[in-house]
Amino acid sequence: MRAVLRTQLGGVARRPARLLLTGLAMLVASFVVYATVLAQQITLRTALDNLSGTPAAVDLVVDTPNTENAVPISTAQLAKIKSVPGVAEAVGRVETGGEIGGQYLSLVGDPGSGALSVVHVTQGRYPAAPNEIAVTPRTASRMGLPVGTKLGLKVYGADDKQKTVNLTVVGLVGTADDFGSTGYAPPSEVSTLTGGNTVQKVDVRLAAGADADAVRAAIAATGGKQAPNVRTGADVRLAEAQAAASDLNALFAVVAMFIAIAVAAAGLVAASTFRIVFAQRMRQLALLRAVGAGRGTLVRALAAEGALTGLAAGVTGVLGALALGYAVPPILRLFDITVAGPGLPVLPALGVIALAVFVTLLAVIAPAASAARVAPLEALRAASTTAGKHGIGKLRWAFGLLLVAGAALSAAYVATHLPGRDTKDYRPDMMLLVIVLSGALAFFALIALGPVLMRPVLAAVGLPLRRLGPTGRLAVGGVGGATRRAAAVSVVVALGVTLIAGVVVGGASVRVLADRELASSAPADFELTAGDGASLPADLVSRAAASPQLRHTTTYRRLNDLQLGSAASQFDANDLDIAALPVLSKIDVSEGSLAAVRPGSIAVSGWARDEAHVQLGDRVDVSTGKGKHKVSLTVAAILPGSIPLGSSVLLNRSDMDKLGAPAQASGLLADAAQAGEDGRTAGQQALRQLMDNRTGLGLNVLADQRDQENQALDAVLAVALGLIGLTVLIAVVGVGTTVALSVVERARESGLLRAIGLTRGGLRTMLTTESGLYGVIGAVLGLLLGVPYAWLAVKALGVNAPLRLPVLQLLAVFGVLVLFTALAGVLPARRAARVSPVAALGTE
Repeated sequence: MRAVLRTQLGGVARRPARLLLTGLAMLVASFVVYATVLAQQITLRTALDNLSGTPAAVDLVVDTPNTENAVPISTAQLAKIKSVPGVAEAVGRVETGGEIGGQYLSLVGDPGSGALSVVHVTQGRYPAAPNEIAVTPRTASRMGLPVGTKLGLKVYGADDKQKTVNLTVVGLVGTADDFGSTGYAPPSEVSTLTGGNTVQKVDVRLAAGADADAVRAAIAATGGKQAPNVRTGADVRLAEAQAAASDLNALFAVVAMFIAIAVAAAGLVAASTFRIVFAQRMRQLALLRAVGAGRGTLVRALAAEGALTGLAAGVTGVLGALALGYAVPPILRLFDITVAGPGLPVLPALGVIALAVFVTLLAVIAPAASAARVAPLEALRAASTTAGKHGIGKLRWAFGLLLVAGAALSAAYVATHLPGRDTKDYRPDMMLLVIVLSGALAFFALIALGPVLMRPVLAAVGLPLRRLGPTGRLAVGGVGGATRRAAAVSVVVALGVTLIAGVVVGGASVRVLADRELASSAPADFELTAGDGASLPADLVSRAAASPQLRHTTTYRRLNDLQLGSAASQFDANDLDIAALPVLSKIDVSEGSLAAVRPGSIAVSGWARDEAHVQLGDRVDVSTGKGKHKVSLTVAAILPGSIPLGSSVLLNRSDMDKLGAPAQASGLLADAAQAGEDGRTAGQQALRQLMDNRTGLGLNVLADQRDQENQALDAVLAVALGLIGLTVLIAVVGVGTTVALSVVERARESGLLRAIGLTRGGLRTMLTTESGLYGVIGAVLGLLLGVPYAWLAVKALGVNAPLRLPVLQLLAVFGVLVLFTALAGVLPARRAARVSPVAALGTE
C-alpha cells in the first residue's frame, strides 16, 4: 500500500498542473463558500457599525420599562439625570409630527451638534430659537421647504386638540437616512410643540473616568419607586443593528442554499475530471496491478490522491477569498464607501477546507473503483480511455427510467392540483416542495441517462456544424466520441441553465403580476384627495389639468355605502375613467372587459362577486344608503382582486350621477410630465402650490410606492441570478478542465490531423467548437427542463400570475453561456495547436 501510495503521490508531484486542473472546480467552490462567509462578516459588522440609531458616544440609554402602568420619563426626571455626578451630557429623545399641505412631516428632537447628535448641518444653521426647524435635503426638495420657508404645521397637543404652529426652516441637515419627510429641532422645542412634559428615552454620555456602574445606579434612583430601564449604549446599539440586519441573515440563508447547489456541481465536475485523469493513466495502473497491487490498494491510493487534491484546492480557495476579503474595504473607500473588515473567521476556514476534502473524496470514489476494476492484461494492450464507452448498463437504464417516472408523476400531481382563480384554502408550500422533488428526480435521471441522450441531442444541435465543413464535423465527432464525458460536463451546465431559466421565466411572470397589482393600487404618480365626504375645488382640478408639470390628469368620485343586490355587506365604489391612465391597461380581469363598463354596466371585484352572488352578464340592483337612489346594472367585468384604488365596484360616471354622487371629484390622479426624480419633484411641487394650504386635502406620491416594489423585485432577481451564476461558473470551469485534459489525451489524434493537412487555426477552431458544444448541449437540456418547471412553479404559487416566455432573455442566456464555454476551450486549443505534428505523433 505504501509503495503504491508513494508512486501515485510522486506522479502528482511531477505533474502539479494536472493536480491544479483536477481540483480547479473545487478550488472555485471553496473560494465562493469562504468568500460568502467573509461577505456575511463584512455585512454584519458594517450593520453593527452603521445600522444602529444610537450614536456611538452614548454610554447609557434610559427608557421606560416595558411593563403595565409604567410612567414615562418626565422632563423633570431628565433634569435629575443631567445632574447625576459622572454624567457629561444627557439628551432626551422626543418625536412628534403634523400635517403640512396634506402631507405628514415628522419632527425629531436632536441637539444638532456634539457627540450625541445624529445630524450635521449642510446649509444654513441649526435651530436655536423657538419655532425654528431644520429639514433634510430630500424633505426640502419633496415638500418644498428650502431654507427661509415659513410654514404652518398642524399638530395635536397634549389635550388632543389640533392647532397650527408657525415654523421657519433655518437650515438643512444631513443624516443617515433621508426619507423625505423629516425635520429636526432641539428636544426642548419639540416638547413645547406638543405641550407635553415627557421624553421617549434619554441618551447619556459619561464623563472621563466616571464609574459606569455607580452612575447607572444613580440614574435608576431618579425614578423613585419606579426605576427606569437603564442599559449600556453598546447593548442598545447591538440590539438595534441586529434588528435592522435580521433580513440580511435571511438573505444569507438563501445564499447558503444556492452555494450548496454550486458545491454539488463542483463535485460532479470533479468526478468527471477524475475519470478522465484515471483513464489517461490506465497503463500505469495496470502495471501496478501486474506487479501485485490489489484493487482495494489502488482504490485507497487514488482516494488519497483525491483527498490531497481537495486539501490543496480548499487551502488555495480559502487563502484567495481571504485576500479578496481584506482588499474589499480599502477598494471601496476609494469610492467613499465605508465598510468594516471581515476579521479572521478561523473555524469557518477550517470547515471550508474540510468540506473541500470531503466532497473531493466523494467525487473520487466511483472513478477510482472503476479504474481499479480494469484487468492488467486488457489495460496493457492499449492506452484505452473512457472515450470508447458510449452506452450504459441495464441497471443504470432501469434506475434512470425509474427516476423519470418519479419526476413525471410528481409533476403530473402538481399539474392536476393547481388552483383556479379561487385560491381559498390552497397551500402553495406543499405544491412547491413536490415541484422541487420532481426537479431533483429529473436532474438525477439526466445524470443516469445522460450518455444515452447525448447522441440524439448532439445529432440535432450539431447538424448546422456538420454543414460548415470538415472542422465542424470533426468537432461534433470529438464530442460524440466520448458521450460519457460529454454527459458529465453538459449535465452540470444544464443544472445552471435550468436554474437561470427558472428565475428568468418566473421573474418575467411575477413582474407582469406586480405590474398589474401596482396598476390597480398606484395607477398614477400622484393622488390628490379630499377628506371624508369632501370634494376637490373645481378651480384646483382645472388648474391641475392645465399644469405643464403634469399629464394624464383625471378625477374620480367615491361612494362608500353601496348596496349590491341582497348582499349583507356594503361596498366602496368609484367612477375612475380606465382609459384616462395608460397604466390601467395592465389590470388583470378574470371575466369580461373593463372597456365594456359603459352606462348601464359595472365591474366588480372577486370579493364583491362572492358576497353579492353575481356572475358575468347578470343584472344586479345597485343602491345607496337605504335605497334612496337605485339603478339596475349589468355585470360587464369581474376582477380577481380589487377595483383600482382599492374599491370593490367600478361604475360609469352617468350611473354614479344616478346614485346621487356629488358633482365634484373626491380625488385626482396625475402623472409627472417628465420622467425621473426631477420630474417627480416638479410635479409634486406643482400640486402643492395648487393646494395652497387648503385644509382637508392630502397628497400621496404613488410613484414612490411603485419604485419601492420594483426595486425590491429587481434586487431579488439580481441576487438570485448572481447566486445561480456560481453554478454556471463552476460548469464553465469544468468545461475548460475537460477540454484541457482532452487535449493531452488526444495528442496523437491532433498530430495525425495536423499531418494530413489540418492547419493550426483549424485545430484551434475544432477544439474551441467542441468546448462550445458542451455549452450548447447543456443549454438545450437546461431550457427543456427549466422553462416547464418554472411555469409549473408560477402556477403553483396560487397568485394568478400569468405565464410568460421571455424569448429574448432566454436567447441571451443561451448565447452568453455558449460563448463562455467556448472561451473556456481557447487556451487548451492554443496549447494543442502549438505542438508540432511529429512531437504529437510520438506521444503515448
